Formats: sequence, C-alpha cells, structure tokens
Amino acid sequence: MIHLSNITKQHGSQVLFREASFQILPGTRTGLVGPNGAGKTTLFRIVTGEEEVDAGEMTLAKKTTIGYFSQDIGDMRGRSALQEVMAVSAETVRLAAELKQMEEQMGLPMSDDDMASLLERYGSAMEEFEHRGGYDLDSRAQEVLTGLGIGPDRFHNPVESFSGGWRMRVALAGILTLQPDVLLLDEPTNHLDVESIIWLEEWLANEFTGALLMTSHDRDFMNRVVTRVIEVANKTVTTYGGNYDFYEKERDIRREQLIASHKRQQEMLAKEEEFIARFAARASHAAQVQSRVKKIEKIERIEIPPEERVVRFEFAAPPRSGDDVVVMDGLGKSWEQPDGSLQPIFSGVTGVVKRLSKIAVVGVNGAGKSTFLKVLAGETDPSQGSVALGANVELGYFSQHAMEILDPKKTIFETVQDVIPLATIGVIRNLLGSFLFQGDDVDKRIENLSGGEKSRVVLATLLARPVNFLVLDEPTNHLDIRSREILLNALDNFAGTVILVSHDRHFLRLLVDRVIEVDHGEMRLYEGDYDYYLSKTHHA
Repeated sequence: MIHLSNITKQHGSQVLFREASFQILPGTRTGLVGPNGAGKTTLFRIVTGEEEVDAGEMTLAKKTTIGYFSQDIGDMRGRSALQEVMAVSAETVRLAAELKQMEEQMGLPMSDDDMASLLERYGSAMEEFEHRGGYDLDSRAQEVLTGLGIGPDRFHNPVESFSGGWRMRVALAGILTLQPDVLLLDEPTNHLDVESIIWLEEWLANEFTGALLMTSHDRDFMNRVVTRVIEVANKTVTTYGGNYDFYEKERDIRREQLIASHKRQQEMLAKEEEFIARFAARASHAAQVQSRVKKIEKIERIEIPPEERVVRFEFAAPPRSGDDVVVMDGLGKSWEQPDGSLQPIFSGVTGVVKRLSKIAVVGVNGAGKSTFLKVLAGETDPSQGSVALGANVELGYFSQHAMEILDPKKTIFETVQDVIPLATIGVIRNLLGSFLFQGDDVDKRIENLSGGEKSRVVLATLLARPVNFLVLDEPTNHLDIRSREILLNALDNFAGTVILVSHDRHFLRLLVDRVIEVDHGEMRLYEGDYDYYLSKTHHA
C-alpha cells in the first residue's frame, strides 16, 4: 500500500533518518515510537505528502485515502459539531452529489455512445462512493461522535462552543468517520477519558479495516491496539513485530547484544593496534603490519546509540503528616449557571483519607473529578459541608490550569527560584537537570515552551517543596511512556499520600490502592486497587 525505500530526511543540519525503509501494508496495526524530535511527526507528514524526502522514494497505491489526526487541529468555526465531522468526508459528499446528477442525466435522451460513457463514469463514481462508505456516512458520523462522548444533544451545538479538548474529539471523529485506507493518529487519547479510550480501542478492532499508524503515550492503548512497532531513533527506522511490551523487551535485548558486540570489537581493535604500534618500525614485519592496517580500515565500527533522555523524578523524604490527612463531612460543590441556577457537581461526601493512601478519582469527562481535587486543594470553596486537612499536612497540587498561570515572561530558572528562593544556583540547576532542562535551556522563557515542557516545569516546582500530600490532576498528560514509568516509580516509592486523576490505566493499575468514582453527582469508594474497581463495575 505505502512503501518508503531508503529515505533520507534532515531539517537544517539535523539528520532525522538516513536510508530508512519501512512499509504500511493493508490491515496492519503499527505503533510509531521514538524520543521527541527524532522525526515521528516528520514521517507522518511525508506519508501525507506535506513534506518530501531528501533522498529515496515513497510509493503509494492508486486511490489510497489517507486520514491524519494531529494535535494541530486548526481553526474550527461556522459549523455544528456534526457538520464539522461530515466536512472531513467532503469528497464522499461530492461523489454523492455527482451520482445524483448523473442519475438525473440518465433520464434525458442521448446517443448510445454518450449513454455508455455516462454509465462508465457512473460505475467508477459508484465504486469509489461505496469504497468510502458513502451510504452510511451520516449514521457513522453520529455513532463516532457518540462513542467519543459527544451525544445527540450536542450534535448541533456550534463547534466554537466546545472547549479545546472537546474540539480535539470533534476533529478525531471527523478522521474516524472518513474511514480512510490508511489512518494516521498522533496521540489520539490525549483528551479522552477512559470510557472513550475503551470505545476507540473497540472501534479500531471491530469497525476499522484499513491500515493504522499511530503514536501514543498510553501503554495500555498501544498494547491492545498495535501488533508491530516502528521505532524512529538514532537516524534510522527499525521495525519490531509485536505490541509495545514486546518492543520494549526486544529493544533492550538488541541493545545488550550491540554493547557486547561493541566490546568484542573494541578488544579486537585494541589487539590489532597494539601489534601495529609494536612492529611498525620493523622491516621484517612490514607486510604483516600493512595487512593489519588495511584490515582495521575496512572494519565498520559498531556505534552504541546514546540512551534516550528521560525525566528523573525522585521525591525527597517528606515530613510526616498526621494519620488523618483529609477529613470530609457532607462535602458538596455546585457551580452557578448563567441564569442563576445551581448545577450540582457532587454532594454528601463524608470520609477520611488516611496517610500513605494512593487514591484514584475516576469517572467520565465532566463528572466533577477535577472539581473535587480543586476543593481538596483549597483552589475553590465547597458549596456544602466541610473539608479539613490533618495535622502537619503539606499539600502540593498539580493541574493543567497550573500550566496556564505560569508567568510567560519568566524563565524556567526564575519560575523554580520563586518557589525555593533560598536555594543555591547549583541546587536549582540540579533539580531542573532531572527534568531535562540543562545548560542554556534553563533560561528559556515560559511563553516559548511546549505543553510537555510546561508540564515538566510545574512538576519541578512541585518537587522543589517538601510536600507530604500530592493532589495530581492528569500529571501524565504530556509525558512520554518512559517518563510516565519513572513518575510511576517515584509516586509508588513516595512516603506520603496521593490522590490523582489520570486516564492512563497502566499507571492506575500499578499505583493506586483505592478508587473513588464520581458518577452523576454521587461518589462511591472502592476499598481495593484499580483492577478490583474494574471487576466490581464490569468496566473493560
């Protein structure tokens, strides 16, 4: 279907890949992985034709439709959510209009030759229309929107009325409704809740018949969807059979084998060079010396690729809090609507959060999870009841909103220094280094950072203070899989209390020991880990 042969691509002086080859074959499910900046997005753009290769070639089967979902969804306005989804399938809509026009023409008198020509064009258009799923386009669009959490009551809402995260869902729905031959998905789960992620997994497994190439920081999603992995790293592209877990194990095995081969080669070269140095001045050994010089000149040197840089989280030992970290009594929260009425978010929550608990707060988007965390963190006042922190509790709060209130004009260094003003330059630089901000990076202004970089800055400010109660709202959103693993390990070893919201099921499964579910204003406590919660609620 799509073949990339010996392609080379560079941006400026940076070589992304050299003489790389891979294929996207019909029906394959492929995960695209690699460190930030390695060239994953560039590969997507090459496949879509937005960028050209510097050398090599890409061949594409005729009439192959490609759908590309990226994090840059552009400007959406002037349509309803459903119309926006349908607009992505503009060619299908055009074919429907063309078929209707040709059907009307068939009722008009014309010569046999003209009728034969018209029937031939009609047959080709009909074949293409059916290939694109034209007959059920409208019902498919509605089904996909609903699956992604936008129900019939919001189909006709102006797309401008949706938040950024919900507009992402509309854009994703458009690409899925297109049902292309090749589906390119760049982080499709970033703005989805667990229910929508599970729906997308099932849709890709049962409804989508084309080829898939995707990136994702969600390990569970990758493991359940992909059957092979393409790694973009160290100026090359490497294909692995299997899911993400298999890729990770196989990559480590290959690296160990490469290190062993490199060691053997270095030992051999050292012996040859020692012989050359020892006998270079002796005429009796001249032929042997020259032979060995030629031999080592021809040897292709084995290179050990640098290890991928990852965030190094390590929480300092926090001060001990009291056994009762949070005490809630009849806790509730309502938001005032434009008409003055109150919309209840949750109510009647009574209970105690004990020291060293690791608790997940779960529920569909809009259920009130983030609001509950805000109330616990003191970011907003409760509408009913009370919430009180226990003795010696030092709270640290992470949210996506915290990224928005960073001072855009301050540097990374200044932002962290504001939190720990008495710390030395060395201490601050070491802290920032653990979050991959090294050298001149610390002088970058906040306004010039990506979402992932801002997320790391907020986590760094959280780590700078000796907190013993962490309230975390989607802390993994902008972190890659390996950085998520390191954060997971750090939180697992954290000698304090954690309450968090996350849609990363792998993260929740390995971390939490209790689950609070928010559902239609009610809160239910499950006295067990995430798998226990899933078994009790019959979630996938």
